[in-house]
Amino acid sequence: MPASTRHHRALAVFVHCLGILSAVPALPAAAPPAAAAPPPVVAPTPEPAMPSAPPAVPTPTRAAPPVAKPPVTVAVVPESTPAPRYRIQVRNSGGTPVDTTVRQELPPGASATAITAGGRATRAARGTGQSATEVTWQLKLPARSTTTLGTALTAAAPARPLTAPACAYARDGSRPYDCATATWTAGVPAAAPQRSETPPWRRTPVLLAGLGTVTVLAVGGVWTWRRRRRPVAAALSGQHPGTVYPRPAAPRPEQLRRKPSVWLIVPVAAVVLAGTVGTAAWTATRQVAAVDTDSQPTSGAWLGQGVNGAVGEPLRESAFEFTVYRVACEPGAAARQCEATVGVRNLTPEQQSWHGRLQRAYLPDGNFVSTDEQATRAANQGRDVFAQPMAAGSRTVLPLVFTVAGKAPPEQLELRSGVFSAGVRVDVP
Repeated sequence: MPASTRHHRALAVFVHCLGILSAVPALPAAAPPAAAAPPPVVAPTPEPAMPSAPPAVPTPTRAAPPVAKPPVTVAVVPESTPAPRYRIQVRNSGGTPVDTTVRQELPPGASATAITAGGRATRAARGTGQSATEVTWQLKLPARSTTTLGTALTAAAPARPLTAPACAYARDGSRPYDCATATWTAGVPAAAPQRSETPPWRRTPVLLAGLGTVTVLAVGGVWTWRRRRRPVAAALSGQHPGTVYPRPAAPRPEQLRRKPSVWLIVPVAAVVLAGTVGTAAWTATRQVAAVDTDSQPTSGAWLGQGVNGAVGEPLRESAFEFTVYRVACEPGAAARQCEATVGVRNLTPEQQSWHGRLQRAYLPDGNFVSTDEQATRAANQGRDVFAQPMAAGSRTVLPLVFTVAGKAPPEQLELRSGVFSAGVRVDVP
């Protein structure tokens, strides 16, 4: 093939390739690598419909437990001095410091002549609205420490015994930690407060032990008597060789004991039983009829005798020992609350229940009000102090709140353990 022909044919092939390349669309520029796309969400396979469950019953809310009291204790001891003097010991047995307010209530007509450093005498409304003097300390008790405070008083009648209780409260003065009381008497040496206890012969364990001893001795005596009588009876009857020597020559005829007729025993027992029941019912009816729970104060009692006293004096009734340490009322309100700081000690060997409706505040107009249980629960950090009985030998200090109408505060408090108890009555100055 000639060279020209080959040249034209190569040129044609080149032009044909350029046409093919021009027909192919240009490819886009290479993009930067993108992040991996998330896997597609696969819709869950719907399950067959189930019957709807009933709505859940809401759990009732429980009241928050009351804040535990710090281990703060108070002791008051009168000094053996010509003028009234008191020594107050406040002890913190816990491992952390405690902020507290200590108040000592002074008796009517008394004023403080000397107070340990940090204390001050103030006039506080109490009782019938008259101003009463109290000595107040603001303390920070170190851990495991004892702080000693002191006061000296003067009174119009120096020879008269003076009772001045003291209490340790929370820093704001709203919650009592512990209280104590003491009575100064001229010429009487200082002594630690004594705890009144139930006489030994009135304690249930002692009575049960005595009854058990008598029963054992009686059973033992009967058994011994029958054991000793058996050989003699056998020897006398001649049916057994017995243990009595020498045997009698001729057996004595057995003497038959005459037994009382059943027709005589039954009427006598019925008469005795009827007389016992009738006497008990008559006595109980008279005692119940004597109890007038609407009188001022309550008259009559099934158990014990009524006791009257003043603020700071421990007063014993049938089961409890009550001590009113302080009474304070809100000023200037039409229906105001009066709060009484009360110490209660169970002196019996059994647990004892008491009720808020039986604790009363008597007003000057002759009416009375019972404990405001809702306000008392709020003052005790949400705890119902009447819900559980008091354990045997236990003691507690707590506030009782009375809501009174009018401006006249109560003149007297009546505290009782039971409806048939005589109770105690405390005169509020």
